[in-house]
Amino acid sequence: MTDRHAVPLDPAAMRKQYRAEGLAESDLAATPVAQFAHWFAQAATEAHLFEPNAMVVSTADAQGRPSSRTVLLKGFDEQGFVFYTNYGSRKARDLAENPNVSLLFPWHPMARQVIVGGVARRTGRDETAAYFRTRPHGSQLGAWASTQSSVVASRTELDASYAELEARYPEGEQVPVPPHWGGFRVAPRTVEFWQGRENRLHDRLRYVAEADGSWRVERLSP
Repeated sequence: MTDRHAVPLDPAAMRKQYRAEGLAESDLAATPVAQFAHWFAQAATEAHLFEPNAMVVSTADAQGRPSSRTVLLKGFDEQGFVFYTNYGSRKARDLAENPNVSLLFPWHPMARQVIVGGVARRTGRDETAAYFRTRPHGSQLGAWASTQSSVVASRTELDASYAELEARYPEGEQVPVPPHWGGFRVAPRTVEFWQGRENRLHDRLRYVAEADGSWRVERLSP
C-alpha cells in the first residue's frame, strides 16, 4: 500500500558521480557502426544490460510535432539500423511524412549513450518476411491482432482478436506476413558516442557523414 504521507522525492537532489576513465578519439573505430558494434557487445556480454537493443525512437510529423517511444533494434550493419513496426502506427505515419529520425540507446548502468541521427526508409518485403519468420508464434499473431496506435475499446477486445487468430493459426501452422507490417532501416548521418565522466565533464564524440562517404569525428562540449 502506498504511504500517502511519504516525503516526496526531490529529483534535483539525485546525483551520481560518473567514471574517471573516458573516451578518446584514438579509441574510436573507423566507422560509427563498427564502434557501435564494440559498445553493443560490451553492453550485452560484459555489463549484461537488460535489453541492450532497446532504443528510444523519436520522430516528428509534417507539422514538426515530436513523439518518442521505445523500440527494439533488430539488426544493424554499415547500411543502417533496423527495427520493425506496424506501418499504420504513429511512428510509421510520421516517417511517411518526415523520414528524419533520432535513435537513442540509453545504457545508463554503463554511463553511456549512443545517439543516431539519420533517415528512415522501409525495408524490402523479402527482408521483412525473413525476419517475421524468426519471431515467436505469439509475436507473429500479435502483429495481426494489434492495430498499433489506434484507440481500442478495451483489453477484452484486444484479447478476443488475438484468440481468434490463435484458433485460425495454431502453433506449428505458418502465419502469413501482415501486409501492413514491416521494417525501417535508419541510414545514419551522425552518430554520437556519449561517455559519462566525473564532474559532468562528459566525453561526447560524434561521427558526421561526409559527401564522399567517409566519416569526420568531432568532439562536443558536454
